[in-house]
Amino acid sequence: MEPGRPRPGFLQYAAKAPRLRAPTRPLMTLTRGEDLPQAARVTPMSSLWIITTAMVGYLLGSLPFGYLVAKSHGVDIFKAGSGNPGATNVKRVLGAKAGNTVLALDILKGAVATAWPLLPWVAPPHQHVLGLVSVLAAVLGHSFSVFTRFKGGKGVATAAGGLLVLMPVAGLIAGGTWVAVFFASRYVSLASIAGAAAIIVAGWLLPYHVSLSVIASVVGTFVIVRHHENIRRLLNGTESRFVKKGAAPATDDAGKAGGAR
Repeated sequence: MEPGRPRPGFLQYAAKAPRLRAPTRPLMTLTRGEDLPQAARVTPMSSLWIITTAMVGYLLGSLPFGYLVAKSHGVDIFKAGSGNPGATNVKRVLGAKAGNTVLALDILKGAVATAWPLLPWVAPPHQHVLGLVSVLAAVLGHSFSVFTRFKGGKGVATAAGGLLVLMPVAGLIAGGTWVAVFFASRYVSLASIAGAAAIIVAGWLLPYHVSLSVIASVVGTFVIVRHHENIRRLLNGTESRFVKKGAAPATDDAGKAGGAR
């Protein structure tokens, strides 16, 4: 340093130091093989955001819309039909209007729980991780709701809402699979299992980031496992096909038909 020249201050060094920038691309646009932006990786500061997102996602997923809609009709959905608070059982017991309302609300809560951490003003350096945490937390909340003593549905509609936000093309493929299998078989449970399998396969075949593919596999596998009783009945030939309220049941085991959602 030349004599008489002022010593560089901290601000001068800081101005020349490399800076981490928040990711400018959302997680759903990253393709397999790409690294997550450095700023999006887990740091001590981001841990608080992860915990907060998990809690909010779980609480949103825990909102027991099936139970609340049935209760508004004077019915305890845990004691009616299959005892499942999902949209399918509500529709069987109370009719299409109530069932479709529950379906829409369950999809919506999954979408909202997953989408809010992705908003541009919410912790942008950590959005890539938070989007994955939120969808998983919402599905767990729906299946083990704190508001109904940790009883809940099977997570199909809530998972669909969340994965449509993160993986819209794969979500549409899974939805199309659900519709095709349901109208071919009239088994809601079989359609839900096929849709869950489709999201797993599509998640790996389409060029999504590997983290999205893994989450899709975890959520899809969880939904399939939640249908273990339905799988047993399908194999035994005692699972009930879906019929409209007031119509004759397709099998003698209608009371045991598992609400797939």
